[in-house]
Amino acid sequence: MAVSKATGPPPLWERLANKRVLVCVGAGGVGKTTTAAALALGLAMRGRKVAVVTIDPAKRLASALGLTELPSEPQRVNAELFAEQGIAIQGNGELWAMMLDAKRTFDELVGRLAPDERALEEILANPVYRELSTAVAGSHELSAITKLYELHEEHDFDAIVLDTPPSRNALDFLDAPGRMLGFLEGRALQVFLAPGGLTARLFGRGTALVFAIFARVTGVDMLGELSSFFRSLTGVIEGFGERTRGVAALLRAQQTSFLIVTSPELEPAREAQFLIDKLAATGMRADELIVNRVHTQELHGLRASELAELLAGALGEPLAGRVAANLADFDVLARRDLATIASLSEAPGGRHPIVVPRLDEDVHDLRGLARIAEHLFD
Repeated sequence: MAVSKATGPPPLWERLANKRVLVCVGAGGVGKTTTAAALALGLAMRGRKVAVVTIDPAKRLASALGLTELPSEPQRVNAELFAEQGIAIQGNGELWAMMLDAKRTFDELVGRLAPDERALEEILANPVYRELSTAVAGSHELSAITKLYELHEEHDFDAIVLDTPPSRNALDFLDAPGRMLGFLEGRALQVFLAPGGLTARLFGRGTALVFAIFARVTGVDMLGELSSFFRSLTGVIEGFGERTRGVAALLRAQQTSFLIVTSPELEPAREAQFLIDKLAATGMRADELIVNRVHTQELHGLRASELAELLAGALGEPLAGRVAANLADFDVLARRDLATIASLSEAPGGRHPIVVPRLDEDVHDLRGLARIAEHLFD
């Protein structure tokens, strides 16, 4: 539903002035990663030091930021590139970018929490840990919130923009702190950490015999490795719990803002409403709704035949008819997009949407990101 500038909300940059953590969530394929980068650039253009953390960006995004590839730690985008592409950066504005390396992030977290070098070496060398950390790396949610917390606590960024996995998976991201706390404080883990009698108490004599035969055949003492692994984690568990509680609090803090990114197609729009409801149910608020790739070529009630007549003098009848038919197709899409935007705005928990029109070409440089930032902020 359209809202006039006189009665509409203040511009986005004002609404985000006191926000330090910006989490972009939404369905896959709606331009969420590019939107996150444009959001970060727009804030940097207005004088803030900003880091954007992406999950799985296309190579062209790294190129757009002037980087050969996105590193696994924040790297500053060369300030000279902004001047070269005619982009003005106010004050002390800086743009930093990184791609999440899930396995490395998990290893670094263990390194930070291990009580000493010997304990760290024991954990990293354990085959159970190697398998577990690789499995965790296959799921970006835990690593994403870990990196978010690290950047927030240990760096001086004015704002951190986090791209997240596609929604439904985004729910895993939102639930990750709670699930991790449930595991760390659960009875199953305490059984593994309890000293003595692990084999007999947990598995029973029959299962222990199977593990013993497995060890003789394969040379791998699986039960011993499990026991050793969980004992080595004893000094890390408390740190994991504190970090996880800190993350859960950060996601609900006043300085954190969730931005729902969608497109006007039916399924992504449904996902957006689903996320708005889910955030509200978990004590987190969807502060902004960004509708990306919106068709804006309306005929405003003009029929295709009338348009063809208007164009005939300049283009000739055959070409004028084809152009009019093409514009009529876009008119259908534009009216569909307007209806979707109105539906999202009027739904319970809906927000006045920020509309980003469909661009004629893909974003391949900073100038392209700046164009999207203009639509976001202006």
